[in-house]
Formats: sequence, C-alpha cells, structure tokens
Amino acid sequence: MEAGSGARIPPGNRRALGAVNAAIVWIVGRATGGRPPNVFTTLGRHRGLFRRWLWFAGGLMPGGKLPRADSELVILRVAHNTGCEYEWGHHERLGQRAGLSAAEVERVRSGPGAEGWTPRQRMLLRAADELHSEGRIGDALWAELAAELDEVLLIELCFLIGHYEMLAMTLESLRVQPDPPQRRLGR
Repeated sequence: MEAGSGARIPPGNRRALGAVNAAIVWIVGRATGGRPPNVFTTLGRHRGLFRRWLWFAGGLMPGGKLPRADSELVILRVAHNTGCEYEWGHHERLGQRAGLSAAEVERVRSGPGAEGWTPRQRMLLRAADELHSEGRIGDALWAELAAELDEVLLIELCFLIGHYEMLAMTLESLRVQPDPPQRRLGR
C-alpha cells in the first residue's frame, strides 16, 4: 500500500451499510472479539454484492474441503505475492489458529524453495506462485497436484487462489486501512 495514503472508500457506518449488512458486520465483530473488520465495513457499502461475496468466500474459507492449514498456507502466499498486508495481517493469525507454526507463517514469505516444507506444502505454495505469475497452473505441477488432490480439491484450490488474488487487488485499490488490534473473547 502506498505510504501515507488514506482509504479511497472509508468503512461504512450503519446507514451506509444498510440494516442487513450492518447486522452481518456486527456479528463478525462480536465473533472476532472487537470491531467489525474494515474489509467488511468497506465492502458492505455495496449491499447486494457484499452478501453474495460473503456466500462465495465462506464456501472457500472456512467452509471449504481443503484442510484449513492448507487453505491458510495458500492464502498467506497469495497475500505475500500481491503485497497485501491487510490480507497478510488477518491470515497470519488465522493460519496459526489453523495449525501453522509462527515459523511456518513467516517462512511463507521465502516461498516453496525454503527448507522445512512438506512435499504437499511445497506443491501448494508452487500452485499459488504459478497462478499468480502465469495466470494458470502448468501441466507438470498439475500432474503433481492431481496425484495428491481429488477433482473437487483441485477446483477449490484454483478458486481459493483466484479469490484471494481478487480480494487483494480490491483491498489494495480501495486502500482498506488496517484494523486496530482486536481483543480476544474471554479476556
């Protein structure tokens, strides 16, 4: 994000979001132990599209069939590849909740060639990199993925990477501002 630049579209209040979206973002804020995330209060300004996007996004994460640790690994790599610190900040925490260690999360920035990845993790990171740089997964990597993942998971993987690339582009273009630190429920 460009240094010192403010949000191009600021987070919306209840009036800007409408009653339904305001209720949705309030629930999200309660579930995360604080204020609604700026991604929701900003995108929620487009009332109908926001709800359709949530339905789709929720089908990928947390509702997808890929193991959560795999999804978070891929999302973190997309955040790194796109330079989207907003996405990184949220998924750094979510990745650790899903079972990635702090060292693994940080190692995502070093890519699939870094020491310590399992063959599956290395392959998933490579998929995120190929889709980012080439716009598709090439035949050689596809064959490796197809030996490990069934058709449903292959489709989901492509959608997951593409969705988080699109979201990163949107967040960066709108200049969605970082959220303040959240308190944990039960503290």
